Amino acid sequence: MNDSENRPAASNSSFELNNPTVICLLYFASFLTGVTAIIGVVLAFVWRGEAKADWELSHYQYLINTFWIGLVGGILGVVLMIVLIGFLILPAVSIWVIVRTVMSLLKAQKREAMPDPNSWTI
Repeated sequence: MNDSENRPAASNSSFELNNPTVICLLYFASFLTGVTAIIGVVLAFVWRGEAKADWELSHYQYLINTFWIGLVGGILGVVLMIVLIGFLILPAVSIWVIVRTVMSLLKAQKREAMPDPNSWTI
C-alpha cells in the first residue's frame, strides 16, 4: 500500500476559519452566552484596519452594521415589552441577525464580498 492510499481525498467542502468566519461564529455563540458578539464586533473593528482583501473589508462592515442594528433593535424590543409589542420585535430582530450572519458566513467560506455591506436589510 502506498502513501497516497492512506491520505484522505482533498475536498472542496472544507470549512475555512478565516477572520469573518470567526466573527460570525462569535455572533452565533452570543445567543447562548450573551457577550461574545461584543468580542466579535471589537475584532471586526480591529481586523477592518488590517483587511488583506476587499471581500474581507465588505464582511467587516456588514458584520459591524449587523451588531449595531441588532443591539438597537434588541434594546428597543426590551423597552417595548412594556406595551407587549417588544415580544414581537425581539424574535424578529433575532431572526434578522441570524439570517445576516448566515449570509456572511456562507459568502466568507467562498471568499466572496458582501453585495451591499452598508445595507440595513437582509
